Amino acid sequence: MSAIIVDGESVAGKIRAGLTEEIDILKKKGFYPHLKAVQVGENASSRLYVQNQQKQCEAIGIKYTLDELPADTKEGALIEHIKKLNNDHSVTGVILQMPLPDGIDAKKVQTLIAPHKDVEGMNPANMGELVYGNTKLAPCTAMAAVELVKSVGVEIRGKEATIVGRSAIVGKPVSLLLLDLSATPTVCHSGTKDLSAQTRKADILIAAVGKAEMIKGNMIKPGAIVIDVGINRVKELDAQGNPVMNPNGKPKMKTVGDVEFATAREVASYITPVPGGVGPVTVVMLLRNTVEALKMKANI
Repeated sequence: MSAIIVDGESVAGKIRAGLTEEIDILKKKGFYPHLKAVQVGENASSRLYVQNQQKQCEAIGIKYTLDELPADTKEGALIEHIKKLNNDHSVTGVILQMPLPDGIDAKKVQTLIAPHKDVEGMNPANMGELVYGNTKLAPCTAMAAVELVKSVGVEIRGKEATIVGRSAIVGKPVSLLLLDLSATPTVCHSGTKDLSAQTRKADILIAAVGKAEMIKGNMIKPGAIVIDVGINRVKELDAQGNPVMNPNGKPKMKTVGDVEFATAREVASYITPVPGGVGPVTVVMLLRNTVEALKMKANI
């Protein structure tokens, strides 16, 4: 058996199309989405992420602006800036770009973004809504993982779901989202005694632990749906296990997930690739949250 590849780009494209139509309708009613990004200092990876966010937003009709603060910005000044955006009625969503400079408590500042503008779903109030099953703005990666499970069209109710990783942005919210769909979630972590026993019973396996290719094919239940959230940079090796060098004499690097794709694909029924799986859907979940934030403001 060889698993069907769940194409994140395709899933994201369908969601984008629906959001484009929804935004057009909102604009005709006089409601305009505006996502404000805040970046402190220069960071190459963050810059690329900002450019991608802007491109994706503008493609479907969301206004996107960036506030660039100097690298020496203090925590107090950043907090005041966030409060200003919270009170700015022209801004319907706020995202704080990571990483932040040393000396700024990222979690503290992020949780000060107003719940109705928190497009990353990280405010404690929005996290609390997950517990009540009243999900509007949830962490984007967690939503993306569940959206990919739903996209394969398999009945989720009653399924055993194992989540490897208990982070606040993936593991914990994923378990709650799946619970709302009447799956039976199990969350594994560093204290789990027999990880393989837990993963082998999973009809739905979501790997979000941040360890390259930790989940092998022999740890997966035949026919399982496998969603790989991991993004890990590792050295590319040749047939003898030696690093492949680039023209500059440095090891070539490649991106892999938390699941050993080659072996897992022979066991699973559906599997997401890395890259090209969860990543594209995570970005579009940010867009969906931005639209939801506008609807919350408009009370519609």
